[in-house]
Amino acid sequence: MKETLGQRIQRLRKNANLTQEDVATRLNISSQAVSKWENDNSAPDLSVLLELAEMLGVTTDELLGKTPTVSVVEPAQRKPIEKLLLKIRVLSTDGDKVNVNLPLAVVKIIVDSGVEMAPVNSNGKNMLKGIDFEQVFALVEQGVIGKLVEIQSEDGDTVEIWVE
Repeated sequence: MKETLGQRIQRLRKNANLTQEDVATRLNISSQAVSKWENDNSAPDLSVLLELAEMLGVTTDELLGKTPTVSVVEPAQRKPIEKLLLKIRVLSTDGDKVNVNLPLAVVKIIVDSGVEMAPVNSNGKNMLKGIDFEQVFALVEQGVIGKLVEIQSEDGDTVEIWVE
């Protein structure tokens, strides 16, 4: 059975360790409105979708049920590395959000030079430790784009790496 919007909101809210009241307070709405969404009795207004998605740590596409995809681009349609962007997103359980967007060519120069990537910290931990950027580049060279890596730590922090 396909997950409804209300079920998805509830699942994402719980994954983010938020109560209905937390969501309502942040969006300046009533907790009854959030309850109605989760019970599929109503849907969020368009004006709050972006903020709701950000709060829940997902894109609006994911919030609305579009499954994030990874695709392989045919060689003739591939963009040169200079036109690709590496996006790193860290969502910590304590509410911190870090978004890093860098040209992929710059990241490749850093990695190729042997310099360690600057740490993206969550609670004093380097969330990028253990990520094999050589493998990321190998995938990109094969034409793979989209969400390439998603890691969730024991304490619930999430790191996503996208190439677009």
